[in-house]
Amino acid sequence: MAGFRMHITVSGALGVVYGAGAVQPFGFSTEAGVLAAGLTWVGGMLPDLDSDSGVPVREMFGLAAAVVPLLLVHRLIHMGLSRETILAVLLFGYIFVKYVAANIFRHFNVHRGMYHSLPAMLIAGLVVYLAYDSPDRSVRLMLAGGVMVGFLSHLVLDEIYSVDFRGARIKLKASAGSAVKFMSTSMVATATCYLILGSLGYLAYQDYMKPLGSQTAKRRRALPARGRIGPV
Repeated sequence: MAGFRMHITVSGALGVVYGAGAVQPFGFSTEAGVLAAGLTWVGGMLPDLDSDSGVPVREMFGLAAAVVPLLLVHRLIHMGLSRETILAVLLFGYIFVKYVAANIFRHFNVHRGMYHSLPAMLIAGLVVYLAYDSPDRSVRLMLAGGVMVGFLSHLVLDEIYSVDFRGARIKLKASAGSAVKFMSTSMVATATCYLILGSLGYLAYQDYMKPLGSQTAKRRRALPARGRIGPV
């Protein structure tokens, strides 16, 4: 298995390439490219949340507690909420992710379980797509792609490190095949993972099928009427 430092180094390098490619030649803004680079880097650390060590879990949930509420700011503003309500949502969102979600994750997750899989990679991408609210769907898809690229780099590295190239024969370690997979030995964990994936996929499909023009017009009508913050 590749070490944590190796994972963040590789995903960080991929983030630079992915973010730069988003800006040039694909024409996304520099700000979007920087955000994509950061999400790619973070994606490379996400599978380590199921590590036997408590360090990756503590560090990643601390980061997620700060990043996830920030991704929701656009959506909260467009909902026409007051400043006080938005601040309250951000505060309780931070507390929920850092303490409640982290403890639930530690309790139910096992090392190299379904969180270390390709369906989990898709779940990470769908969460980013749904959390980040933007009138430009291509930006949301690009950011979701970034976190999945980083996530996949972690899985591939773990598989590469599960092969022992020393000696005359190439041998597979006991961990071979436990990273890049579609299911685990636990049917309950596998079914739960696919249930989450299916639910998020359905929500993303419903969101994608909504006409952008009607969404924007609805938001603009709601904001002045309720006297809330945000662009009109």
